[in-house]
Formats: sequence, structure tokens, C-alpha cells
Amino acid sequence: MLTYPDIKPYIISIGPLQIRWYSMMYLIGFVSSYLLVKYQIRKKNLSIDGKIIEDIYFYIVLGLILGARLGYVLIYNLSEYLRNPLEILAVWHGGMSFHGGLVGALIAGIVIARKRHLNYWLYSDLIIVTAPIGLGLGRIGNFINSELYGRVTDVPWAMVFPGGGDLPRHPSQLYEAFFEGLILFILLWFGKDRIMVKGRITALFLILYGFMRFSMEFFREPDYQLGFIVSILTMGQILSIIMIIAGVVILYRQKSACNG
Repeated sequence: MLTYPDIKPYIISIGPLQIRWYSMMYLIGFVSSYLLVKYQIRKKNLSIDGKIIEDIYFYIVLGLILGARLGYVLIYNLSEYLRNPLEILAVWHGGMSFHGGLVGALIAGIVIARKRHLNYWLYSDLIIVTAPIGLGLGRIGNFINSELYGRVTDVPWAMVFPGGGDLPRHPSQLYEAFFEGLILFILLWFGKDRIMVKGRITALFLILYGFMRFSMEFFREPDYQLGFIVSILTMGQILSIIMIIAGVVILYRQKSACNG
């Protein structure tokens, strides 16, 4: 068994003000995504105004944050927030849903694309290949916060997490950081220049992330307020199945549009 590292959840604390690792991971993820999208534009010699990219990021970051929070509230803990509605605004208490954030970002992307008359799939493909960076960093932030830990196990690398009881558990946050972050980024990054049909990279992201998240959920402790939803399936797995289906539908539609 490994010892859980003693890492404070904050980087700097001055009175009530704290700069937390989890927030910093979000910031690094957004900045890295922006810089890599700019790099792709230069490499591909795309005629895209930098101001448009800045506008797109403003919309999708806003959509992601709002979607992640509202997704968690509506999907994972609605009854609790109905009893304490002011807690919806207390994002520093935790509670962000990736699937909600994804929906929020996609909706925001559609809004800005229609507003500026942009090719949605072109920009979606440019941005989505960078998404795993933020996903991987976010899981590391979860690990530092000792949250979203894994199920009880006796594997040699198991850890006892603060707040997770006395039994050793899978460090499932690190599993997710590796597969949903690093591996997914590598697959998408090396595939982006080989897949020419617009929208297919976006579809591939949905399918691959959905598959990886579905698999990793078998190591992750189900949300205590929900438990298992259908038989041995968690809410995260059900939402991941929906992601995979959506990816397959987009893949088929874009293929049909290309053939047409």
C-alpha cells in the first residue's frame, strides 16, 4: 500500500483568500488549450482572426463553467440544492460535472458559431483535441483534494484517502488523469492531421472519452448520494454511454455529408 501524499489543497493562503490547486489546474488547462489552438492555426495556415478565437474561448469557458455547475446540481445532488439553493453559487465547496460542462461548452460553441457565421466543426475539431489536457489536470486536482477517490481494493498501489475511511482505495483520479488526459490527448493530437473530414475529431473525442470514462468508473467509488443507477452502472457510466452514442451519430452524419 502507498501512502497518500500530504499535499495541501491550496498553493497560497492569505487570510480567507486561497489560490487552490484545483482552480490552477483549470487555468492551466484553458491557457494550454488556447495556445495549442493558436499553434494549429499557424501550422495549417488557416485564415482565422485571433479576435474570433478570443471570442470563442470567452463563450466556451463561460458555457463550460456554468454547464459543469448546473450539471452537477441537476444530475447529482438536486434535492440537497433545493433545500439550500444558495449553495448553488458556492462553487468553492466543490461539485462540477464534466458531462454538464461538455454540454455547456458545446451549446456556447453553437451560439458563437451562429452569431459569427462560423464553420462549427472546424473550430470544434481545433479545440476538442486540446480538451484532454484540462481533463487530466482536473483529475490531478481531484487527487490533491482527496475527492472522487476509488473503490476499496488490495492492490499494492492502493491508498487510504482522507475522508475516505480507513480502508485502502484505488487512486482512480490518477487512472483517469492518465487515460482520459494523457492517452486521449496523444491519440487525438496525432490523429488530427490524418482525419480530414470536419467533425470526425469531435466525434472521436466523444467516443474515446466515453469509452475510457465508462471503463474507469469501475474503479471509482460511486457518488454516495446516488450509488448505482442501473444494476452495476453509475451515473457517470450512463452519461458516458450517451456520449458514445452521440459520437457515433456525428461520425455517421459527417460521413454521409462528405459522401453527399
